[in-house]
Amino acid sequence: MNKPVTLMREANPEPLLNATPWKRIEGTNPQTITMVSSQSPDGRKITGVWICTPGKWEIDYDRWEYCHFHEGHSIITPEGSDAIHLKAGDIFTIEPGTKGTWEVVETVRKNFIFVS
Repeated sequence: MNKPVTLMREANPEPLLNATPWKRIEGTNPQTITMVSSQSPDGRKITGVWICTPGKWEIDYDRWEYCHFHEGHSIITPEGSDAIHLKAGDIFTIEPGTKGTWEVVETVRKNFIFVS
């Protein structure tokens, strides 16, 4: 059984360098640090912090993500949709099946929750 409450301040995550699975767009070289604070035993729920330097990715979401930006500026452009500018303080979700690009304009720090 999972713990009923997980306190993130008690987490001691290992920083994972460049663990983001998305394909970098040619000519950009974003660098990432991912710190997983908690993960369910089946791997279907993951929470943590993601930091990324400027660059651009092709995205193809296979699960739901909740994000809370604390620093930076990104532009997500879903296929067939207008660009969405995201800045510090923004809270948003991304649905499974979302494809397009994610550009980090200014280094981003965000909390995330993935659920599949």
